[in-house]
Amino acid sequence: MSINMDRVYDFVQLKTESYLTKKKAKKLYEKQHKTLKSEILDWLDAIVFAVVVVLVINLLFVQLYLIPSPSMETTLMTGDRVVVSKFIYGCEIFPEGPKIFSGRVPDRDDIITFYNPTYESRGPVFSTISTMLYMATFSLVNIDRDAEGNMLEKLLVKRVAGVGGDTVTFENGYAKIKLSGTDEYVDEQQFRSENGYAVSQQRSIEESTYTAYNALGQLNGMAEKNLSLSQVPSHLLNDYYSMDQNAYYTDNYSYELNIYEGMRKADPTDMSSRSNYVRMRLGIYVPEGSVLPLGDNRDNSNDGRYFGTVTESKVNGRVVFVFWPLSAIKSVLGK
Repeated sequence: MSINMDRVYDFVQLKTESYLTKKKAKKLYEKQHKTLKSEILDWLDAIVFAVVVVLVINLLFVQLYLIPSPSMETTLMTGDRVVVSKFIYGCEIFPEGPKIFSGRVPDRDDIITFYNPTYESRGPVFSTISTMLYMATFSLVNIDRDAEGNMLEKLLVKRVAGVGGDTVTFENGYAKIKLSGTDEYVDEQQFRSENGYAVSQQRSIEESTYTAYNALGQLNGMAEKNLSLSQVPSHLLNDYYSMDQNAYYTDNYSYELNIYEGMRKADPTDMSSRSNYVRMRLGIYVPEGSVLPLGDNRDNSNDGRYFGTVTESKVNGRVVFVFWPLSAIKSVLGK
């Protein structure tokens, strides 16, 4: 038996040495006879491998994201480049696809990236190509632009302001939250301060200007109902005439609410205007399994006030770190 085993070992050793010798000789030959074609193929092979690795990392673990707008100022500034953790909420098999290795659900105060509910896709092929290119180039190349060349926002970045069971209402730009299982609304800033959450929400509209701003909304609502100037309440005209023409007015939520109020006042039988007014006045209920994303720059943010809540499955990841510019490097993880 020992003689037979020795023969087996000798055979394996001989074959192994022969294989390695041939492989070494082949590599030496290829090195000595390397052509431009083989050089190009080697480079392409390396590039394709690198792109595949980058895509896998972006899909499963982390993604780089460019902040495209001022909606999160001053927490995140326009042009900041951030690291988004995708593993924390579960890894997408492909963009907008099902998740594997599901982690925890988005929590209050997380800064999240999610798929824009108002994004108009140009088709699955273009969407996939543009997303892959954006990922493969570390967010440097984005071909998804409108006719004027402006970058379209397939992904949005906002802060989770409401979670399942909350009701959030807005008055003159300020949010109030009624938590699940409670009956009273609490001021958002006070709630955040008392519970250790980030108090980074900023306003660019003075509260004193809302009297004139709201009057403008109601007057325009009445105008849509063809109400003559003589029929308009005098106090609204007085409030409107007090408007500071140099003031900054961008709270579209409050403006739209007052348009509906003006329309229902002008025509009490208009049930559509009445319904829209009541809906906006009561605020936004957050269903279980969803979140309400709002921008920190409340007066300049297209967020959940306008497109509603977002399901957890549409949340792409959590912003964890600003890495560029160098002067802005910081962690943005909250509680």
